[in-house]
Amino acid sequence: MKIIHKRIYITLIFILLLISGLGARLVQLQLVSTESFTDKKINLIEGSVKQRTQEMVVDDGRGKFEDKNGQSLTSITHNRLVLFPFLEKMKWPVQQVSEIVGMQPKELTNRLANAKTPVVITKELSHAQVEKINALKVPGVFGIPLKDERPVPLAEHLIGLEAQSKQIIEEKYSDKLKNGAIKSTTPVGISGMQRAFDEFLLPEQESKLLYHVDRLGGPMFGIDVKYTGTANPYYPVSVRTTLDLSAQELVENTLNHYKLKDGGAVLIDIKSNKVIAMASRPSINKKDPFKKQNGSDSVENRLLTPQTPGSIFKTVTAAAALEQNKIQPSLTYNCDKSIYGNNVEEDHQKGQLTFEESFAQSCNATFAQLAKEMIISNPNILEQYADKLGLIQPVGWTGDVFHFEHFKQFLGEKSGRIWTNAREKKVPNAVGQTAIGQLDVKVTPLAVANMMASIARGGEKKQVKAVDALEYKNNMSLYTFKEHELKGDTINKATAASMQQLLKGVVQSEKGTGRRFQTLPYEVAGKSGTAEINVKDDIVNKWFAGYFPADNPKYAMVVVDLNTKSAISPTNSVFYDIVKGMYDLNTR
Repeated sequence: MKIIHKRIYITLIFILLLISGLGARLVQLQLVSTESFTDKKINLIEGSVKQRTQEMVVDDGRGKFEDKNGQSLTSITHNRLVLFPFLEKMKWPVQQVSEIVGMQPKELTNRLANAKTPVVITKELSHAQVEKINALKVPGVFGIPLKDERPVPLAEHLIGLEAQSKQIIEEKYSDKLKNGAIKSTTPVGISGMQRAFDEFLLPEQESKLLYHVDRLGGPMFGIDVKYTGTANPYYPVSVRTTLDLSAQELVENTLNHYKLKDGGAVLIDIKSNKVIAMASRPSINKKDPFKKQNGSDSVENRLLTPQTPGSIFKTVTAAAALEQNKIQPSLTYNCDKSIYGNNVEEDHQKGQLTFEESFAQSCNATFAQLAKEMIISNPNILEQYADKLGLIQPVGWTGDVFHFEHFKQFLGEKSGRIWTNAREKKVPNAVGQTAIGQLDVKVTPLAVANMMASIARGGEKKQVKAVDALEYKNNMSLYTFKEHELKGDTINKATAASMQQLLKGVVQSEKGTGRRFQTLPYEVAGKSGTAEINVKDDIVNKWFAGYFPADNPKYAMVVVDLNTKSAISPTNSVFYDIVKGMYDLNTR
């Protein structure tokens, strides 16, 4: 009997200790460690509130990119109907709501079936419909403006991508991570201007719709929907770009229409030297943005990457010859010959041409001969004039911005080059190839567009801007990017004027390589280029670079089709349609 009593006492003591332990644990959970439970510092209060809260993120809080008129370049705002999941468990005026939005009641109730998070009805609503829905004051039924990503991205290579990157967070923002300003999962810029301006764009706080529910998921009446978002009038910051939304859409749509696969187009305002539109191809592979396409990452902006220019470079050789007084108006050149002195194929023979005719018809022999003559007295003549026209150094805006020294608007922009081996300057055939933009010559399409803008301005060189300002949420200015000159010597005004006439002749001449553009409503001045990349397979880079209107220059533009076949390249068609489209935009 004593043994039985002893066992009972032991059992009771065990139960008492267990109850005491559970009580102590409960005290710890509810009173002691409510905000820092375990070594992981879990906030139990926040967790409890989260369990009783249904929420919907309206805005992630990251800074935005806008065009020059303040229109979003990355998103489109639509009015949507939002339904919270608890509606499935209560009576609500589904008939009234369905009549307002123009949908069947069953469509709405079916969307709510087994929903765990707020449901967004994708049908776009008018402002009047939103007002009627919100006037019903039904818990969990809201008409609100929501931002959607653009179905077709605009200037995606220029603007760039954002993504989660624990590595970047830890390397660049360790202090913000430690003080809780950002999380390891906070998206950061990984390419383009998203990366360049990342520190200005980091989110302060998400904007959300919150609704509290009871333990069964029903609404806690008396507690209305809450909007949580930063009350800071300054953040998030907007990046006011120089892009024009209508022009950007025109360029994107034209490239898509002609299915240009590799290359792109850039359009610059000549007076301000601002990028109005820029589109690179191929499109970014969002699933694997750094996957190689045609030998380059898909996020690489082809307009910022040096490419073989072909006859576009004759602009440099011509400018050098003019300024060095190497041109005799009455002198003709044998354009039946190649740069090596042998006869070209009969269908490529052009006969005896003057300097002006040679430029208009893109005669290789003329410019090879001129370069060979000039390089004897000045071995550096070609790179000197390439630099005077802004083709060698990066041309994108660079300067000190707050504590950022040498801040670059165009991340990834590379320098051009003329020679890779100085000894080639003593080899006549190498000089001839270089004079027509072959051999080792590589320049970026952005620099070529900038060259055309410089010539149109009379030789004045400027850095190219893609961003005008950083603006606070309340539209006050945070920072304004002023115009910067491009360092280095320039061609003189007389040379620039002569180059303007040469570029006009390419289009106006009966046999000019740009004569197709004679029918455009804007008169065009420019230069064509076909760079041989793989002779065996007839692979070329096909260019047209120029400005318009020719007599009152407003826009400079480059279109380039890379690694293509000359016979099928849409370069000229793309250039033609964009010029016509810009005329239509400016006269409508």
